[in-house]
Amino acid sequence: MELRHLRYFVAVAEEGSVTRAAERLGIQQPPLGQQIRALEVELGVQLFDRQPKRLSLNAAGVVFLERARQVLAGAEEAVAHIRRFDRGERGRLTVGFTSSASLHHLTPHLMRAFRQAYPLVQLEVEESETYGLILALEQRRIDAAFLHIGTEGFASLASTVLAQEDMVVAIPSDHPLASAQAVARPLTLPMLSGQDLVVYRRPDGPGMFDGIMRAFAAAGVTPRVTDVVHRLIAAINLVAAGRGVTLVPASIQVLHRQAVTYRALAPGALPPLPLYLAYRRDEGLALVRNFIVVTGQAVGRTSTRD
Repeated sequence: MELRHLRYFVAVAEEGSVTRAAERLGIQQPPLGQQIRALEVELGVQLFDRQPKRLSLNAAGVVFLERARQVLAGAEEAVAHIRRFDRGERGRLTVGFTSSASLHHLTPHLMRAFRQAYPLVQLEVEESETYGLILALEQRRIDAAFLHIGTEGFASLASTVLAQEDMVVAIPSDHPLASAQAVARPLTLPMLSGQDLVVYRRPDGPGMFDGIMRAFAAAGVTPRVTDVVHRLIAAINLVAAGRGVTLVPASIQVLHRQAVTYRALAPGALPPLPLYLAYRRDEGLALVRNFIVVTGQAVGRTSTRD
C-alpha cells in the first residue's frame, strides 16, 4: 500500500463517485476504479457499498477514511517539517556562553534577533568556561559559542569578531585604589605593581588572562597572585570579599556594585577585548549557518544605531 492509494480512496469517499474523484485527481476513471478494488483486496475488507452510479462508504469504510486522513496529514506534516529543517527554519540549536560573554549587552540582542527571524527553532543555551565550550564545539555537542578568545589554534573551528569592549579593574570598595582621590587619576598597569591579584585562568586551555599576564610582563609589572579561579564571576566574588583586585571586561560592571569599585584603565594600557562567535568550519546544517548570518546582520544594525 502506498500513500497514493490512500489519496485515491479519500477522493472517492469524499466525492461518492469514481468519475468525479478521477476528475479531481486528474487521472482516468478506469485505473482509479481498479486501484480502489485492489486496495480492498489488499486489505481484505470491502470499503464501499456499490450502487448504480454511486458509491457510499460502509461502516468499515468510515473507520478507514478517518485513519487514512490521519496518515495523509501526518505525511504532509513530515514533508513540511523536513523541508523547513533543510532550509534551517526548524530544528534545535544549542548555543554556548562563557559567563562574561553572557553579560555582554549584545548577547541577548543577538539571541532575540534569531528567535524573531526563526520562531520555529528550538533554541537552547549552555554556560561553561572557554575551553569546555571549545571542546563541546569540536565534539559537536553545541552548535556555536560566544567567547572572548578566537579559535586560531583549533583547526576545525572558525570565529568572527562581533564587538570589542574595554577592560576595567575591579577593586574592593574599601581599597586605597578605590578612594575618591585615587579614582580622579587614570589607572595604569604600573599602579597595580605589588597589588594582590585574583586571576581567572584555565590550566587546561586558553583564556583572557593569558593576554593580561603578558601585558603585565611587557609593562614590567609583577602583580602578587593571591587566588586562581576557574570562573570570572568567582573572581569578582573574591574581589567583593576583599581578596585583591582583578581585571574584567567592562560588561561585568553590573556585578557587586556595592562591594566592588570598577575603574577604567588609562588609554592603551590593555587592548580592547573582542567578543567572538565561534563555530565549526565544516558546518553543514542550514540552521547553524542561518544563526551565523542573522548574528552578523544584527551586529551590523546595532553598530549603525550606535
